[in-house]
Amino acid sequence: MSPHAVGRRHVHRCVAAGVPLALLATLVAAGTAVGTPSGDARVTRTATLGDIPLGAFSNALLPGSVANDRGVDLGGIGSDIYPTGRNGEFWTVTDRGPNGQITVDGKKRRTFPVPGFDPAIVKIRVSGDTVKVLDAIPITTSSGKPVTGLSNQKGRDEAPYSYDAKTPLSYNPNGVDTEGIVRAKDGGFWLVDEYGPSLIHVSARGKVLTRYVPKGLNLTGTDYPVVEALPSILLHRKVNRGFEGLAQLPGGDLVAAVQSPLSVPDKDSGEASLTTRLLRFSPKKRAVTAEYAYRFDPVNVVDPGEDDTSELKISSLVAVGRDRLLVEERTDKAARLQVVELSRGADILGDTWDDDATSPSLEQLDDPAASGVPLLRKRLVVDLGKVEGLPGKIEGVARVDHDTLALINDNDFGMTDGEGAFDDQGRLVDSGVETTVTYVRLPRGSGL
Repeated sequence: MSPHAVGRRHVHRCVAAGVPLALLATLVAAGTAVGTPSGDARVTRTATLGDIPLGAFSNALLPGSVANDRGVDLGGIGSDIYPTGRNGEFWTVTDRGPNGQITVDGKKRRTFPVPGFDPAIVKIRVSGDTVKVLDAIPITTSSGKPVTGLSNQKGRDEAPYSYDAKTPLSYNPNGVDTEGIVRAKDGGFWLVDEYGPSLIHVSARGKVLTRYVPKGLNLTGTDYPVVEALPSILLHRKVNRGFEGLAQLPGGDLVAAVQSPLSVPDKDSGEASLTTRLLRFSPKKRAVTAEYAYRFDPVNVVDPGEDDTSELKISSLVAVGRDRLLVEERTDKAARLQVVELSRGADILGDTWDDDATSPSLEQLDDPAASGVPLLRKRLVVDLGKVEGLPGKIEGVARVDHDTLALINDNDFGMTDGEGAFDDQGRLVDSGVETTVTYVRLPRGSGL
């Protein structure tokens, strides 16, 4: 942590309207990346977010929400990135906040060191080699209270614990683990969440208007409307691997990606599978209108240093045409960007593959195409693992222009897992990983 971090200033402004954070965002500069390009793809610009104390950030939005930030700075905004329409400016979104894992009596416990943290939509500007925070909007319930990032349901989500994994925390049905973001046509936003998994419509001021969840989830006790509109097969999402990528097609439809294969019929099947799912949602109809089977490349193709198939994830979707998407396949260390066409013939919505009694399941098929599954056809655009100068754990991708992408990483708020994440005084031992926006010029003829 920098000793010159921004002071904990109080900003007086209506919370619901979102708070400009210029006073909190005198950010630390970072050097522009210089690397040897792989093929024609190369890094052209790097900008870094400086140290903003998380307590100051959160309390400026929702006064009194964070009593002790344990030395954590603002981070986690790399869950996704979406252009605002102005050069160099983007919408980003945090995930559920600082969290980690500590093993106690042979079992991993999920820790929430700053349980009062409220996920937020953060508007940024890339200026030179710095990332500046222009505005921030807290995600709130119908009554204007913070949703928090805490686990929703006992028995389905991980039990939440204090920073040292010693004290159980309360579940919160309002809690969201937000990931993807796009700007809605009504001026609000659409977000996706890993808990439900869910698709969330929020107002321009961050108030949850509707949370769409799988049929049969039975999420009760929320302070906002919940609609069971998604296929029930999604109830089998792997823990912490719900929706992550989100794209908005030119016609207005949304496409959400299940981060990893579903655990159908069981966890082992999901861990070994290479097949995940994309869902198409119509905001006009408020319903899922199509579902697609997406096949990952083998893990050692995506990341030559990895042999664990369960490390494969989809973290970002970008619309690049009427029915075309750029899809990010990744591990925490490498990523590849593929283009797919969402053809009508590839729609499996309502088919036997949506029935969890189908055996073998979609996830169990070694060769889905041979079993009649219409897989999405894909084409590799760029292997980011071969582009020097990129950070790890890239979770957000945005299109800057025809040949350039902006990538953002998730720095996990500078946290690591294990008891060593905090010192004897309960203060963060920072990992040193920063939030970075990196511009990459694509190879010639990439066809985007």
